[in-house]
Amino acid sequence: MRDNDGDSLLLGQRVVAILETGLRTATYKLATLMALIDHCIENMPASPDDVLDIPIPALAHRVLEIYWLQVRPFEGQILSQMTGGPKGVIPNAARRLRAAAHVANSRAPLDVAISRVPHAYETALDEVSVCLAGEPLRRLQRFGGAAGSDPFLYDDAFLQKPSSSAKRVRGYSIELKPGVAHGLARLAGLLKPALEIMWVDDVRRMNKFLYAEVPDIAGHLFGRERAALEKVREPFKDAFGPHCFYCSTHLPTGNPIDHVLPWSLVGIDGLANLVLACARCNGDKSNALPAVPIIDQLLDRDRGMLEQIASEIGWPTQRDRVVAAAVGIYRMQPAGVPTWSGYKQTTRLDIAFPPSWE
Repeated sequence: MRDNDGDSLLLGQRVVAILETGLRTATYKLATLMALIDHCIENMPASPDDVLDIPIPALAHRVLEIYWLQVRPFEGQILSQMTGGPKGVIPNAARRLRAAAHVANSRAPLDVAISRVPHAYETALDEVSVCLAGEPLRRLQRFGGAAGSDPFLYDDAFLQKPSSSAKRVRGYSIELKPGVAHGLARLAGLLKPALEIMWVDDVRRMNKFLYAEVPDIAGHLFGRERAALEKVREPFKDAFGPHCFYCSTHLPTGNPIDHVLPWSLVGIDGLANLVLACARCNGDKSNALPAVPIIDQLLDRDRGMLEQIASEIGWPTQRDRVVAAAVGIYRMQPAGVPTWSGYKQTTRLDIAFPPSWE
């Protein structure tokens, strides 16, 4: 039997070492790693030792989704994501897509653009795919000062002579080595916060107007603005009643909207991952992993009602992603891990996996 905990720890150490041993001139490596982690969570192999094939366009979609929110102006300024100015293939692709979809500076999800302007989305996806194949994916496994890469995540030999053809890149995939998908997913709770800290530091370094007192640059970069979800509140109250999803207390005006699967672990903004909450439960739960019965309750909600709300307010449900992420998250949890089951309550995880989520 393999020591999967030891393997995951070694993997995490190597990932951090890659990022800390060289000067990053763009945030692309950080975005690629975040996208890899999210893909692994939502596409968890059945066995910890299995490989995982990831089409580059699928990875490009996730990278585009990250920058989709980040390219909005921050305090009237366009943030640079690379040394030397605001230019950059991936942020510019996201900006052009936002303009084509007429979403202004709102936090409307990427799915809105996919629905409104599918051809513009495909163009942006091709641009990001070619960029990933040409730069971050073939440099991601290179330690600072090393002449070549150390392919501990995936074999990158075919990327060393990248093609500039979007048609060819659409057919490219990377295959994560045995154990890597499970290891990245299992380390998500540690690696993603570390990547965010590095990202904020890089953006501050790349944008001289961001002094230490500038408020909540992390919130802007990683989508934690609570006001952005306000349009969900009233339709949810009309559909499900003005009660806290967790404790059923009656809700006042302006109550929080909570991500059941924590935003810090999987950035899913779809209606299927959102609930009405009271301030007490919302603050107590924070980024904790919810108990399995809470996920059962979440996924038992009326699908037709969620789709109706989605149609009325132009917001995706993303139910399939929520199910896939939940399966991946709980599959990688060790037995007995504490989960949040209500205000000041925890339950040890003890389930016969997989649950009947669908």
